[in-house]
Amino acid sequence: MEPNEILFLFIAVATVVSAAIVAFSSKIIHSAFALLASFMGFAALYVYLSAGFLAVTQILIYVGGILILILFGVMMTHGIYDTAKKTAHNALSVSLLGGLAIAAVLLLIITRSPWAPILHKPFQPTTQLIGAAILTNYLLPFEIISVLLLGALIGAVYLARAEDKQK
Repeated sequence: MEPNEILFLFIAVATVVSAAIVAFSSKIIHSAFALLASFMGFAALYVYLSAGFLAVTQILIYVGGILILILFGVMMTHGIYDTAKKTAHNALSVSLLGGLAIAAVLLLIITRSPWAPILHKPFQPTTQLIGAAILTNYLLPFEIISVLLLGALIGAVYLARAEDKQK
């Protein structure tokens, strides 16, 4: 096996193991930190696939933003270390049945799809193309989404303040 294949397998296994810890951990703080490893594993896979823009976006948005908010929420929750408050894992048989059904559908898709041969193209950064597309062809949808997110943020602050006034 070549070194890049070993690196890919290591990253993939580390990502899957950390995702399994997220799903099956009985302590929510362990799940939150395993989610960090899972997000970083996905970013590493993006780097391995020469998608640098996606890797940086993954780290900035998911690790730097969303995961930090999740960790603050978990750490500021009262009684998080109480042994009676653990995550519940119910309906294991239904979950396994659903997972097997999804795996069967994916296996059918993989085996019956005509796969194109791999073309060995040189590495070309896509950041310039994505930036040009966002600022030319997709400028209006980009601005609409930013205004929508700003409205959602203002609404969330308003609802949070209304809750404080009621107390």
